[in-house]
Amino acid sequence: MNRTIRRASVFCLLLVLALLGRATWVQAYQTRALADDEHNRRNTIAQYAQPLGDIIVAGNPVTGSKRTVDSDLAYKRTYTQGELYSAVTGYSSQAYGATQLEGIYSHVLDGTDDRLKNPLSAVTRKQAAPGNVLTTIDPDVQRAAYEALGDDKGAAVAIDPKTGRILGMVSTPSYDPSRISGTTDGENWQRLLDDEDKPMVNRALRQPLAPGSTFKLVVAAAALEDGLYGSVDERTESPNPYTLPGTSTVLSNENPSAPCENATLRTALQYSCNNVFAKAAVDLGQDKVRAMAEKFGFNTDKLDVPVRASKSVYPTGMDRPQTALTGIGQFEVTATPLQMAMVSAALANGGELAAPHMVSAVTDSKDNPLQEFADGDTERVVSESTAEQLRSAMVTVVEQGTGTNARIAGAEVGGKTGTAQNGVGNSKSPYAWFTSYAKDSAGGKEVAVAVVVEDSGAARSEISGNGLAAPIAQKMMRAALAD
Repeated sequence: MNRTIRRASVFCLLLVLALLGRATWVQAYQTRALADDEHNRRNTIAQYAQPLGDIIVAGNPVTGSKRTVDSDLAYKRTYTQGELYSAVTGYSSQAYGATQLEGIYSHVLDGTDDRLKNPLSAVTRKQAAPGNVLTTIDPDVQRAAYEALGDDKGAAVAIDPKTGRILGMVSTPSYDPSRISGTTDGENWQRLLDDEDKPMVNRALRQPLAPGSTFKLVVAAAALEDGLYGSVDERTESPNPYTLPGTSTVLSNENPSAPCENATLRTALQYSCNNVFAKAAVDLGQDKVRAMAEKFGFNTDKLDVPVRASKSVYPTGMDRPQTALTGIGQFEVTATPLQMAMVSAALANGGELAAPHMVSAVTDSKDNPLQEFADGDTERVVSESTAEQLRSAMVTVVEQGTGTNARIAGAEVGGKTGTAQNGVGNSKSPYAWFTSYAKDSAGGKEVAVAVVVEDSGAARSEISGNGLAAPIAQKMMRAALAD
């Protein structure tokens, strides 16, 4: 063999060895990375190779699957009453991925979760039958919220105070996830993206806004727990009008004739007296108010229900005038409806906050549980005495104060209204808030609710928590208490 042929043979052998080495590397070390790559079409084909599992509400599926035509993706997702439940389910789209419960439990719902496999399927590599996701949603509460919000831009959340179960979660305007579940829904997708009202944003969890006077419940809790005031019926030291410390800015009350000067916390909640809570925040100091807010869930980065909620914020590094404004839920204080429902839920539950959750169990195709979520995992926020006093004051708000539209015959109802400024110099329509609880002494049922109406189209003079948000909360609470 001459030298040229020998060199060519060695070179070819080295190429073969390099190819074998590369193939071994890919098979041994890169298999999982390639299999999980978002650009791997086989993953999408596997996801939609069979009918998906379902998201269940009160024993009935609110999702389904439909056979496709002329596509390598055999099935696509469908939704029953999609607009009603979109804030719960999210969407599962062949083109745009999956969100919320659809996204979190995608591997259970498409049958690729390892927990669904049995020894036979491991040998045959056959895809397992998909599992299901069981929610805590009460369909009557959900529908009551959705219909009451109507054409308003806003959101509502209802929680069982004892268990933490989320009974209703609605965000409006809504959308039908069925209209974007396929591969040819580009126009519908773009229309949703271009919509100024952002219907795909879950306002109940993902859009913190200034909570306005509903935050006064947090300040009142801090004042009682710290001993600034001994009870909700002790007179405070609160001049009216109240000038923000170190400034010439006078903080006014919405009702100039309300008895807010040196008012008790009960009266201050009843008439929503800004002077009382602004001064209380200054007297307590921002650190004490923040500590109480954080006990209720503010400043929490990882509030998963299991969909992660945006952080509700009580700010830091403020001066005294800014601290005063936080006392009335303004400056840089923000909260989601979920967060404000948690405040009422903790007070309704004797000062203990049950971890909120909207999934009770994840099961296989035969209803065997893969994962279960316990009810009533609680943490104490305030003492039972403080909670009892604030509930009593909230009842006064509903019976004699600014929250009369939340009354329910035969039930104990307590609440707090809020009208939060929006835009520079309050140039935009204010947000109308209401947070509340209701108890049915006869049946033992109870519920906590928070509602925000961002925009109802009403004239500015007609925007109030009692006028816009309280009637929505009342309908939700009545549905939750019904037999």
